[in-house]
Amino acid sequence: MELLIKAIKQLIAITTEEEAIVKGLFTELNLQSGEYLLEEGKVCRHVAFINKGLVRYFINDDGEERTMFFNREHEFVCNYLSFLPQIPSDKSIQALEPTQLYIISHDKLQRLYHDVKEGERFGRLAIEYVFLSAIQQLDSFYTDAPGVRYQQFLTHYPELTQRIPQYYIASYVGIKPQSLSRIRKRILSRP
Repeated sequence: MELLIKAIKQLIAITTEEEAIVKGLFTELNLQSGEYLLEEGKVCRHVAFINKGLVRYFINDDGEERTMFFNREHEFVCNYLSFLPQIPSDKSIQALEPTQLYIISHDKLQRLYHDVKEGERFGRLAIEYVFLSAIQQLDSFYTDAPGVRYQQFLTHYPELTQRIPQYYIASYVGIKPQSLSRIRKRILSRP
């Protein structure tokens, strides 16, 4: 849980007493590869911190899964569009490898906001990070060619290329796996 405390301390200052409060509000959850943190149609009940592992967000588009985003170690995971108003999710969040998470429920998060001096600031900063990330991805999807999106993926997630199946990366970029193979060959053939 020390990595969770360290991540929180990067956003806000917390006392030793507040650390104990945080540790009491989060619980450990372990997922195997392929298991879901959240399934489409269910309400997102937790914000999670990835201590170890990797997840992907995806939607079901007429039977075809479309990968929207990846989260890895030391990042917070949540579908805020479901979590904040407590309504059914239109996305799924699935572990791509064995994943250890620390989760906090909606009710316990409200207690964190109340009992930790800068708790509400922590919540605001975490949500701002997620919002900016989502806007950047949406902008890229509409303005950048697939090759550029793949280059950006390589720049932002270089260590993930060996951990994520290529068909999920292709889906994230917005193309078929065969097209990703062609883009990869072009990149590798550059001097």
